[in-house]
Amino acid sequence: MVSDFFYPNMGGVESHIYQLSQCLIERGHKVIVVTHAYGNRTGVRYLTNGLKVYYIPMQPFYNQCVLPTVFSTLPLLRNIFLREKISLVHGHSAFSTLAHEAMFHARTMGIKAIFTDHSLFGFADASSIITNKVLKFSLAGINHVICVSHTSKENTVLRGSIKPQMVSVIPNAVDATVFTPDPSQKNPSRRKKITVVVISRLVYRKGTDLLANIIPEICEKYPQVNFIIGGDGPKRLVLEEVREKYQLTERVQMLGAIDHPNVRKILVKGDIFINTSLTEAFCIAIVEAACCGLQVVSTKVGGVPEVLPPDLIQLAEPSSKAVMEALEKAIENHRTGHFVPPAEVHERVKKLYTWQNVARRTEAVYDTIAHEPYIDLSDRLQRYPKQCGAVAGRLFMLIAVINYLLLILVQWWIPDKSIDIARDYRCNHDNQEDNHRTLHQHQT
Repeated sequence: MVSDFFYPNMGGVESHIYQLSQCLIERGHKVIVVTHAYGNRTGVRYLTNGLKVYYIPMQPFYNQCVLPTVFSTLPLLRNIFLREKISLVHGHSAFSTLAHEAMFHARTMGIKAIFTDHSLFGFADASSIITNKVLKFSLAGINHVICVSHTSKENTVLRGSIKPQMVSVIPNAVDATVFTPDPSQKNPSRRKKITVVVISRLVYRKGTDLLANIIPEICEKYPQVNFIIGGDGPKRLVLEEVREKYQLTERVQMLGAIDHPNVRKILVKGDIFINTSLTEAFCIAIVEAACCGLQVVSTKVGGVPEVLPPDLIQLAEPSSKAVMEALEKAIENHRTGHFVPPAEVHERVKKLYTWQNVARRTEAVYDTIAHEPYIDLSDRLQRYPKQCGAVAGRLFMLIAVINYLLLILVQWWIPDKSIDIARDYRCNHDNQEDNHRTLHQHQT
């Protein structure tokens, strides 16, 4: 598993990689995670069940991603792939430079590669055009693609110019043992109050401006409604200005950035969860909120309509008026008691989304491509002009050839046989004491 986004950074991609890795380990697979350094966290670390994480000595350049260099990561990633006897490289997130480079080097080395797309992109602005061109280059010659929703699949197929047959849809999931309702938080002194919870990155894409527009109107119309807002970002100032302008300091609580282990503690304090995103491939946040028993209100964008059954979510077009009406309906339902009980919502979401199911479906994809023929360099060179265009395609052909020649040079300088093979420490659930002792010896 390779991505710029992993713990200690918190987010949906990070949680997805960790939970999927844990379930694959339980199913008998060997899983290694590769990411960049986070501050002084470099080298090899071990997480739960012996999950091995390589924090390679590269610092983030922009938005938690390393500087794209294409060729400089080859020697180090080759060493890791050979040392760990990797047979498949699974990259995550279209934003991740490290994921794209790892898949590129894997294909050069004859290792099969899979990509999971967690986001939606447009087609008109300059940023999207450049990103989509890079995605076409990255997906040319790849074995398979996984998307988290059917809307995301359509988006990725168009952006990457790939065949729909090579894209599978496997949604995200939630750890239902962690996100549980807590009736004790609904103490008698708060029964007449309605708390609306927002947990999101406070950026334009997450619809923070929409949220800022509806908060004053809701607070004026419903004196019993309060807001709890968790998250940070450049748009936080907009919400703070609204809070000060309308004197809502006591009714709008700004918590700032929240670590993922503390998200459930915030959710159970609320009655309604609102998501105002302008684009979403899946939105794991609304699944976590529903799993905690909250009513969910969300903008009807991207893959959101696919996530929850209609009776568990109020959908609205991404406009202030529509979101306002949906939130008012949720407030009225709460006041009159016309909503699905939290315990029932939890049980339904628990059955809908499990990481074990995600792991089984991902494993099925792995098994499928394991029997597919390897896509050699000549096949890849033929695909670049077809998928990426005449000019960019020839440039990408040159990059692929240079990378192949660089691999030959590195193999001559550091032969495969000179790289030590790492010992494999599998977690033995029947003998935890021996396992922890072995891990301790290896770390020492």
